[in-house]
Amino acid sequence: MRAVAPPAGTDVPLAVALAWVEEAPEGPRAGYSREQFKHWNKGLDPADGCDTRKEVILAEAVDVPEVGPRCALTGGRWWSQYDQVWITSASSLDVDHMVPLAEAWDSGAAAWSAARREAYANDQGAPNSLIAVSGSSNRSKSDKDPAAWPPVPADRCAYAADWVADKLRWQLTADAAERDALARLSEACPTSAVTYEQVP
Repeated sequence: MRAVAPPAGTDVPLAVALAWVEEAPEGPRAGYSREQFKHWNKGLDPADGCDTRKEVILAEAVDVPEVGPRCALTGGRWWSQYDQVWITSASSLDVDHMVPLAEAWDSGAAAWSAARREAYANDQGAPNSLIAVSGSSNRSKSDKDPAAWPPVPADRCAYAADWVADKLRWQLTADAAERDALARLSEACPTSAVTYEQVP
């Protein structure tokens, strides 16, 4: 019997947290489109002129860019986690959903309300939900799960922990191949830990 995930967890060993993710076959992709997840919305501060995407880019800047009218960003520097490269232009960044929208749809979001899908697509309530990365690495990842796409080796432990945290936060399921890939990563990453808080 699967252990039921508590509503929140701090520094939970990756293998333990993975055991809390419910295993289930992926649902049908029928009916899915990115438009089912309204993004990007006006973000945490509707008055700042920056949408969710720009707010994430600003929050993750190592060197903060100048912010001009209509949230135009100039300068700045970012570390792209997936491929471990520096990015010096905001226009070269994509803001990735850690668990891609299509994967979320397959893993339970197809049954959600439009409001919950919008909340998911714009989630800035956890540091691992949205991540600014190079456009090339985001295109490589696309809508793949860890069974089909890994980041560079230096990021795989953090990536596995972030993926599991996001699945637990939104109470999404994982299919057998995905769980197997994450189990292998948990064995290779014995010190990795997961912190999350479920969205009701």
